[in-house]
Amino acid sequence: MWDTIIITPFINVLLWIYQMVGHNFGVAIILFTILMRLVTHPLTVSQIKGSSGLSDMQKDPDWLEIQKKYKNDKEKLAQEQMRIYKEKGINPMASCLPTLIQFPIIIGLYQALIRSLASTPLELLDFTRHIYPALLKMDSFIPLNSQFLWMDLGSPERLNLSFLPFGIPVLAIVVTVTSYLQTKLITPPADPSNAQASMMSNTMAIYMPLLMGYMAYTLSSGLALYFFVSNVVGILQYAFLGKLNMDNLFPSKKKQIVKSK
Repeated sequence: MWDTIIITPFINVLLWIYQMVGHNFGVAIILFTILMRLVTHPLTVSQIKGSSGLSDMQKDPDWLEIQKKYKNDKEKLAQEQMRIYKEKGINPMASCLPTLIQFPIIIGLYQALIRSLASTPLELLDFTRHIYPALLKMDSFIPLNSQFLWMDLGSPERLNLSFLPFGIPVLAIVVTVTSYLQTKLITPPADPSNAQASMMSNTMAIYMPLLMGYMAYTLSSGLALYFFVSNVVGILQYAFLGKLNMDNLFPSKKKQIVKSK
């Protein structure tokens, strides 16, 4: 089921793009990433609306009232929270859905990359079973060109310079940086009265980029390229929708403005 729904379609879309761009697998991954972002754009819009709604809820009089009224009754508080969510038309899970959707895409793309870059006769045989004959001609893209810039897209990326005894993990670095920027820029303004939520948000802003950077460091550079492009496109999406939160990057500047007033 997993192969039929995720792996096989991913492989065929990747290879179809690969043929269209002159057998450049790196460009194919970049265009595939943009395509995935466009397909999931409605979910991104839903995430923005959900996050904005949850943020605005922290200032709602009804919300603040039940927080005080039922602060010692967690069960009743949860019931009242769900009632207000329903009345206001807010889905508390909407802000999490695009993130959940990304995980099967990441896993599926990684497996599609590994199978597309088959290196043994057995792997090649398994790979051919995933091809749609009506869409692709096998002899037109085998063997697959896995080279892109200085990278072998089937292996972890390292930039080897003659004067250094070690390779520089360029993609792992830029994935970590862009993941951090994306997390900070798309996070709604923190609620000053909710210290726990603010602490959790700050923790995620640190650990998630490190996790993405570690994956980019250890897994195939094709997947790391996907991470990088996805981060950049994600930031551009939020910028296009006017939802970038620059205050998260320059909190001290915001404090100075508030003090001057």
